[in-house]
Amino acid sequence: MRDLGVGFGYLMKGQRWVAQHGKQYGWGLLPGLITLVLYAAALVSLALWGTDLVAWATPFADDWSSPWLGLFRGFLTALLFALALLLSVITFTAVTLLIGEPFYESLSEQVDISECGHAPESGLPLWRDLWTSARDSLRIVVRAALWGILLFALGFLPVVGQTVVPVVGFCVTGFFLVEELTAVAMQRRGVQLRERLALLRGRKQLAWGFGTPLAVAFLVPFVAVFLMPGAVAGATLMTRDLLGENGADDDGSPAAAGGQDDEAATPRIPRT
Repeated sequence: MRDLGVGFGYLMKGQRWVAQHGKQYGWGLLPGLITLVLYAAALVSLALWGTDLVAWATPFADDWSSPWLGLFRGFLTALLFALALLLSVITFTAVTLLIGEPFYESLSEQVDISECGHAPESGLPLWRDLWTSARDSLRIVVRAALWGILLFALGFLPVVGQTVVPVVGFCVTGFFLVEELTAVAMQRRGVQLRERLALLRGRKQLAWGFGTPLAVAFLVPFVAVFLMPGAVAGATLMTRDLLGENGADDDGSPAAAGGQDDEAATPRIPRT
C-alpha cells in the first residue's frame, strides 16, 4: 500500500516542479489547449446527436411502449457518452503527447537535468521519435479501448455496474495514463513498450497512486490542460524511481546538485 502514496507523491512533485519553472510550464500548456479544443468539439457533437445515433443503432426498439423505449435509449445514450468520456480521458494524454512531443521531451529533459545534471538522449532524429511515440500510443489506445468496451458491457450488470465497474475503470484509465506519461522519459532511455508495461505491472500500486487521481481530475473540464506539464514532470521523476536512477547518475556517482535555472529551461529546437 505504501506505493500508492509514493505514486501520488510523484504527481504532486511534478506539479511543484513546473510551478517553479514558469517557462517550461507555459510551453507545456500549448499542446493540451489544442487537444482540448478538438476533444471538446467531438464530445459536444456526441451530446447533440448521441440520441439519434442510439436510435439508429436500436431499430428493434421502435415499437416498444412508453416509458420503456425512452428509458432504454436514454440509458444507452448515457452509457455511450460515459464510454466516450472514458476513452477521451485515456486517449487525451496520447494525443496531447504526440502533438507536444518536442515540448514535453524538453520538459522531461530539464527535470532529469535538475535531478542529476544531465539527461539521457535517444540519439534518434525527431521523425523517428514521433513515429515510435505514435506507434506505441496506438497500441496502448487499442488496449485501452478493449478494456473500455469490456467495462461498458459490464456496466449493464445490476449494482456491480454502477459501483465496482466505475472504480475499476478509473484504475485502468490511471494505469494507461501512467504508461503514456512515463513513455516520454523512457523512450529517451531506449526502454521499449513491452519493458515499460512490465515495469509498471511490477508496481501497479505506484502506477495507480499516480494515475488514478489524475484520471479523476481529467474529468473536470480544462483541468487536464493545466495538469499535463506537471504530470509529465512527475512521470519523469517516477521513471527515475522505476529504473533505479534516483540518487546516482549514469556512472553510479552521486547525483549532481541543482540544474539549469528558469531562463535556461526553454524548449529545444526540434531535431532534424
